[in-house]
Amino acid sequence: MVKKVLISAGEASGDLHAANLVKKLIEIDSSVEVMAMGGDNLRDAGADVIIDCAELAVVGVVEVLINYRKIKRALDKLSEVVINQKPDLLILVDYQEFNMKLAQTAKKNGVKVLFYIGPQVWAWRPHRVHKMREKIDMMAVLFPFEVAFYENANVPVKFVGNPLVDEVKANTDKLSLINQYQLSPELKTVGLLPGSRKSEIKRILPIQLESARQLKQKHPQLQFVLAVASTLSKSEIEQQCQQYSELDIKFIRDLPYNVMSVCDAIITASGTATLETGLMEIPLAITYRISPLSYAILRRMMTIDKVGLVNIVAEKMIVKEFIQQDAVPEKIAGEISEILENDDYRENMINELKQVKQKLGIQGGSKIVAELAYQMLTNNEHVT
Repeated sequence: MVKKVLISAGEASGDLHAANLVKKLIEIDSSVEVMAMGGDNLRDAGADVIIDCAELAVVGVVEVLINYRKIKRALDKLSEVVINQKPDLLILVDYQEFNMKLAQTAKKNGVKVLFYIGPQVWAWRPHRVHKMREKIDMMAVLFPFEVAFYENANVPVKFVGNPLVDEVKANTDKLSLINQYQLSPELKTVGLLPGSRKSEIKRILPIQLESARQLKQKHPQLQFVLAVASTLSKSEIEQQCQQYSELDIKFIRDLPYNVMSVCDAIITASGTATLETGLMEIPLAITYRISPLSYAILRRMMTIDKVGLVNIVAEKMIVKEFIQQDAVPEKIAGEISEILENDDYRENMINELKQVKQKLGIQGGSKIVAELAYQMLTNNEHVT
């Protein structure tokens, strides 16, 4: 009998990781049918994308409320699929609050649940872990330290390795990409990674653009590239940057690691991109800003003092974070200038980033989680 899988991935990074999982799953059994909420990467991997995640990627309590109706419609549609089609396995990829609600529906209807890249309960609202064992059949975690946390709460868990260890690499050489992007190989390049959500673009892109403007004034020969996420409209991004025409920004929709590879330094929104940039060993500065109310609420729930994943994995502040009121263009531009001008500072940061790469451990994460998913499809969900 054909096995059916439903995947819920609500953001660009989740779409990419889910797509790599699907590719490996189909290698194991080409008859597996996959429906999904996701984006272009899942489509290209062979999934039937029934909901496009592009409109759903928001962050912050206030931002979620503003987009509540869209999110609720998507949740209702996926819930109907769970109830009426009874997939053999529901795979949840990140997108925490949404996916935990979907997990509850799945468990009520006898559908097995694998949570891949699950809620960072070790970072904020840790009490939630005790509710997860009622909704999740298996957690597939990316960081070794997460295993003990879930085991202590009696949540079935398996460390599958971080897929970024395998995924984060350019698919061609740097000089070819420089020529492809119409950059000068003699000049230094700063990358702008404003995020994959429309709400991030609204709040973070203006800060990054103004930082770039100040950098250009100090370093007239700098060139800039902006990575356009698959969940965003390239034309809309270009339109928002019209008043910064003097920067001659290259807007690039490509494998993000290709864009990163041509950069000497990167200004990135907090999120998966900080870890990806770190794995590429490109010095960076982290920027983030959400609504003041959302930040006040989230700050009270957090149990750690770092925001960037690269710093969380390092267990120390190896990259500067410019968050909320500290997300000031003068400060950000000053940090990037230090990276570009101070060779010792730059090399020290690169060495720290190499240590992060070593901490992430085993390779083959996408294959391991695909094997775990197939075990669950064949009723061996607790095989380790």
